[in-house]
Amino acid sequence: MADPNVTVLRAKGVLDVDLGEVLEGVDVIVEGNVITAVTDDPTARSGADEVIDLPDLTLVPGLMDMEVDLVLGGPGAGLSDPVRLDPVKMGLRAVANGQRTLNAGFTTVRNLGLFIKTGGYLVDVALADAIAAGWVQGPRVIPAGHAICPTGGHLDPSAQSGLAPLIMPMTIEEGIADGVSEVRKAVRYQIKHGAQLIKCCASGGVMTPTGPPGAQQYSTEELTAIADEAHRRGLRVATHCHGDTAVNAALDAGIDCIEHGMMITDDTIGRLVDTGTFLVSTCALTENWDISGQPKSLQAKAAEVFPKAKESLSKAIEAGVKVALGTDAPAIYHGRNAEELDVLVERGMTPLQAIRSATTVASELIDRPELGQIAPEMLADIIGVHGDPLTDIATFQRVPFVMKDGQVVKHRAGSR
Repeated sequence: MADPNVTVLRAKGVLDVDLGEVLEGVDVIVEGNVITAVTDDPTARSGADEVIDLPDLTLVPGLMDMEVDLVLGGPGAGLSDPVRLDPVKMGLRAVANGQRTLNAGFTTVRNLGLFIKTGGYLVDVALADAIAAGWVQGPRVIPAGHAICPTGGHLDPSAQSGLAPLIMPMTIEEGIADGVSEVRKAVRYQIKHGAQLIKCCASGGVMTPTGPPGAQQYSTEELTAIADEAHRRGLRVATHCHGDTAVNAALDAGIDCIEHGMMITDDTIGRLVDTGTFLVSTCALTENWDISGQPKSLQAKAAEVFPKAKESLSKAIEAGVKVALGTDAPAIYHGRNAEELDVLVERGMTPLQAIRSATTVASELIDRPELGQIAPEMLADIIGVHGDPLTDIATFQRVPFVMKDGQVVKHRAGSR
């Protein structure tokens, strides 16, 4: 095989996420898809196949969003899509959503749980494979397959859509599972067909048509079975979860990551710290999600939950919980994922902490140590932003340069 191409990136500065400093006067050397050096030695660029000058930009590791659903939302999306569109069309639209996400500087995402009828096909796994094969352009996708949910639970699409009985029967393979034996089978099916993590529902949510958002839906025994089945196969588990009762049940079950975690109190926050459990807070949606088209009952839930979510996230940040960035897009429009960075800073993070939530903390969550830093032996996922990202978190709203896996996918010189 031919030697890999050598690309040199020459920019205004390079953010060292570990040090928390912008290094000036250094080049980033990329061979193939791997960073081989960050150096101030001018001879290091000799023999390069390409030198890319970015004199107005600071280079930052590619960002990561730990909760998206690329299959939902996007161009022409509507509330009835899960029952109106077939999974092929939704998968094709997911390509457009992935392109928007990548162009926004997010080079890796977790696709956290299909809740559409697919006949058992894992659309997000297919999308991840297509991107990895180079058929389409998008972020690196860590797919969960179907979200595992009890009958009538938060991510039961027939319940979310308010359908009459038996209009859209859902199968265990499609994630609707009750009891220990069924949840084990549902986990095994997702893993068999390519899921790289498991998503389940421990509680209701704002968009659950029945019951309060914090009501526990799966029993602790069922949650434990889900975690056990995934962990024995080497996969981590994320759970949609609100409120102290459900979050503590998830912690008792050994689940690795709490999604949302709204309405949790100090004692539960302390348990998150003690157990090292990750929190993906998705708090930008409490500021920016347009729910005006939702039923009044769901708007009332949001009015109750969202202020508590803001308070609990600030307390979690102060306590030192491992918070990884996630948006719950399309609750935040695909391509506007950086809004979550702004909100994390509003809730008490420094800009550096917010950047780490989308880089080094996220890489730890998905167990991908080769991502999240600009350093030798790391994969070449690199973005460029204007100004100083350590003082201006809003600069991530406009990303003119994106490299993923050593390939430049966006380069708009001089754009702001």
